[in-house]
Amino acid sequence: MTSTQLQSSGLFLFDKPKGITSHDAVALLRRKLSIQKIGHTGTLDPMATGLLILLVGSATASQSAMQGAAKIYGGTILFGAETDTWDAEGKVIAEAPVPDLGEPAVREAVASFSGKIIQQVPPYSAIRRNGVHLYKLARQNKPVPEVKREVEVRWLSWAANPSALEFEIECSGGTYLRSIACEMGRHLASRAHLSSLRRLSIGEWSVKDALTSEELSLMTREAALARLAPVKAGTA
Repeated sequence: MTSTQLQSSGLFLFDKPKGITSHDAVALLRRKLSIQKIGHTGTLDPMATGLLILLVGSATASQSAMQGAAKIYGGTILFGAETDTWDAEGKVIAEAPVPDLGEPAVREAVASFSGKIIQQVPPYSAIRRNGVHLYKLARQNKPVPEVKREVEVRWLSWAANPSALEFEIECSGGTYLRSIACEMGRHLASRAHLSSLRRLSIGEWSVKDALTSEELSLMTREAALARLAPVKAGTA
């Protein structure tokens, strides 16, 4: 199949490495495919790794529909310190003794952050208020308005050690795992932040089927185009 016969639109499953932004991932694929019209279905913070669905060409029309898809994450909540970003990238702004992480205490905390819950959006987030991103206000040391939203959370598994809680969570689109970490720390009369995060799936798509940045770099343009999957009816 020649490059002219290959489709130039569809889904590209990318396994984002730690340290790059979602915009960086889009730029990588733009350079590889020589196609400018590329977007994604939901940001992953630089600290996070895992599945990023990149939409190419006419598939970008399905962006809004796919952003609401349920997602599964694996990660770690570290207790004893809260950061300004609510994850490991920020500076420590508060410390407290590590709480009791025995099974009864953790089970109660998990129950409190299960089902439909109201969570506070992190101050360092891309949410806008009055046309301004919250993170821009935070970086300028300006007051950040408190923004809350309803999300749905289901804990698939969890395991506690003396200072951390490892988890696998399925959640609705728009859920901030950083918020769960920070708020759980406060709930347990301590402080906490999200120390690691990996997105495992978005809807029916799994990170197991995604390409890494190393694999993408070794591909020809034609091979990368051949990895584009069609957008199914109902998501466009």
